[in-house]
Formats: sequence, C-alpha cells, structure tokens
Amino acid sequence: MTLHLLFVTITVKRREQSIEERLHEERVVETYNNLKDRMYNDVRFY
Repeated sequence: MTLHLLFVTITVKRREQSIEERLHEERVVETYNNLKDRMYNDVRFY
C-alpha cells in the first residue's frame, strides 16, 4: 500500500511469516488467553 501526502510518500509492505513464526504466535496468544481466563477466575467480585 502506498500513500501520497503532499511531499511525503509512505509505503507499507505486508510482512511474510514462516510457518514456525505463525505457530509460535498462535501459542503465545493461546497462552495469554488462558492466563487471562485464570486471572478472571481467581478474582472474587464482592
């Protein structure tokens, strides 16, 4: 994607991920969500 604003040109390229990077990111997100769920379960609402 290329944006032209007055005298400035900004180019953004999509980053390609390898399979290993993608799997690692999925594991990180899953772990984060599990920890977040555990935290909410441990908090007592009075």
